Amino acid sequence: MASSMICSETQTRVSSVLNRDVKQYGKKFMFDCNEETCWSSDQGEYQWVSLDFPQSVKLSELKVQFQGGFSAKTCRLQGCLKDGDVTVISHFYPEDDNSLQSFPIQEAPAVDKVKIMFENSADFFGRIIVYSLDVLGEKAV
Repeated sequence: MASSMICSETQTRVSSVLNRDVKQYGKKFMFDCNEETCWSSDQGEYQWVSLDFPQSVKLSELKVQFQGGFSAKTCRLQGCLKDGDVTVISHFYPEDDNSLQSFPIQEAPAVDKVKIMFENSADFFGRIIVYSLDVLGEKAV
């Protein structure tokens, strides 16, 4: 059964943080299960979140909750094994609203690292706001 692949050993990076204010809008807030906190990117094209897992995983689902008006219209999930070539795993197209959205991932290869590219922001300045992000799957054997 699929479970969250994000753990305390998962290394996370983001493209930017609004006004570099990590205390108020940092990446950790995507994973704290608090509805009041969020990661807020700065403006610019192609915001992203990168997850580096402690071991290889096979992904089956991506869950994300944006703030309406600050969502991505197009998203691309990329992944790779350690020192491997980056490949596109899937594309998904979120709704521009506040709901928790779920995107199944079909036939994903085993990966050690994923990058979620948020393209075509609904915000005129390219900002993305994420309240919750989770990646479900299982450890690769």
